[in-house]
Amino acid sequence: MADITRRLGWRHLRGAPTAHIRHHRSGKLLHDGPGLSFWFRALTAALSEVPVDDRELAMTFHARTSDFQDVAVQATVTYRISDPALASARLDFSVDPDTGVWRGAPLEQLGTLLTETAQQHALAVLARTLLASALVDGVTAVRERIAEGLGAEPRLPATGIEVVAVRVMAIRPEPEVERALRTPAREQIQQEADKATYERRAVAVERERAIAENELDSQIELARREEQLVDQRGTNARREAEEHAAADGVRAEAEATRTVRLADAEAARSVRLARAEAEGAREVGDARAHAQAAWLRVHSDVDVATLHALTGTRLAENLPNIDSVTISPDVLTGLLSRLGAGGDAGGGEVGA
Repeated sequence: MADITRRLGWRHLRGAPTAHIRHHRSGKLLHDGPGLSFWFRALTAALSEVPVDDRELAMTFHARTSDFQDVAVQATVTYRISDPALASARLDFSVDPDTGVWRGAPLEQLGTLLTETAQQHALAVLARTLLASALVDGVTAVRERIAEGLGAEPRLPATGIEVVAVRVMAIRPEPEVERALRTPAREQIQQEADKATYERRAVAVERERAIAENELDSQIELARREEQLVDQRGTNARREAEEHAAADGVRAEAEATRTVRLADAEAARSVRLARAEAEGAREVGDARAHAQAAWLRVHSDVDVATLHALTGTRLAENLPNIDSVTISPDVLTGLLSRLGAGGDAGGGEVGA
């Protein structure tokens, strides 16, 4: 929209670079071009503003496929006004000289022309296409057909319109049909998801089984090694016991040998001692016998009186010490008598 200001009965218009301004006065073109700025009188000026920038026209329309299914087509057409003079001659782009607002609705007319033309070509394509094919490949086919149809439409160049691009965003069926079409895919996806879940569980179970087997193998190996350890310990214990027993046997044998040797030595010493004692006893006995024999030989040649005297002497030697002896006359007389009698008897026997 042009920017118009008032000054003392004059108007000043200032246009945008994307707006083509045409100024007529009394049927004569005074200003023609984009981004103009000039003064004019409202009573004598005829102004038109034609946008020359690229415009986006979004459209949504319904169509029917060959299998009688309704679909909605969402498309966008990008266009521009390439000939502003021709467009202003064919469409009403005049603006109010006081406000700068379009007196009509030229862009709506242009949008209706483009929408109807694009819809016509899209319907022609979809009417010969099944719903499944339209949903799969219909976007490309519809876009190409709309672009081709708009390019071949004679009214657009005659109006100064140039189509820049055509885009088809989606072709959607009715909600019920869409849900029905989604059901098999969802079921397939669900089946694949279930399959993946089952496979994941199977893999998990397999891994758990492998882990359990590994643990069992580890336990078996540990038990086998423990058994080997017990056997080795038993072998070591038996070997140690045998070594201790052998050592004890050696010690016992050595002790027995030592004891036997000591006993033999003691016996030999006892035998030697006994022999020595016997030899000493025999020698003592022989000495005593020789002494007794000598004593007997000595006394065999002595008279009885002498023997009696010696006997008395021996008795006197063996008697205890007597400090005093009292002899009565009767005792002395009897003793002397016995001695006298004994002397006589001895002399007689000696004489005989």
